[in-house]
Amino acid sequence: MQRTKVDAALEAAAETHADDPDRAEVLNRARRFKASWIELAESLTDVRRHSHWKRWGFASLDEYAKTELHMSPETVEKLTGSFQFLKSKAPDVLRRDGLTAAIPSYQSVDFLRRAEESDTRPKSDVMEALRKRVLDEVAPAAAVSREFKATVFPIDEGTRKERDAAGLRNVAKRLHELLGETHAVPRRLAGEVSDALAKLLEALAKDEEAAA
Repeated sequence: MQRTKVDAALEAAAETHADDPDRAEVLNRARRFKASWIELAESLTDVRRHSHWKRWGFASLDEYAKTELHMSPETVEKLTGSFQFLKSKAPDVLRRDGLTAAIPSYQSVDFLRRAEESDTRPKSDVMEALRKRVLDEVAPAAAVSREFKATVFPIDEGTRKERDAAGLRNVAKRLHELLGETHAVPRRLAGEVSDALAKLLEALAKDEEAAA
């Protein structure tokens, strides 16, 4: 398998800081991140708890993670939050080896964590089903989101309307531009569709002004 630039950079950094076992170990765990996110999450939790990033010369945990581990603050938050959730709510999952017993992805665990911490927490039967899908069946994050997002994190009607309008606006604008350039359809048809799209965009603009 061809190595990535990030993997090479992490390995080089680990070698550079070999005299600091704590720092080198976090880097090594970052390299093994895709295989075992729990190890890295545990280290990052420790780095946050003891503020190791300060003695390593960084202004914040976010700066350290972004600069040295090539990880976004959002990923760090999901990793540490998911690890702490499992440690508190499902410690047996942390003892799985990932081979004889599969480990759920941190994205799936983060979804479950946010659901349990939500102010509008769903009914117990929904939460039980979600917990089973994530922790027992180790369903992929995409499947978990597809099955439970609408129920666990419902969108209010106003937000849904705004989201749909924004999507329509983007598609209509792009299609309007393409029709003005293309020769793939008769010019008359392109003109008719362009006129209809212009009316759609005008109506969406009026709705947006009315809502402002």
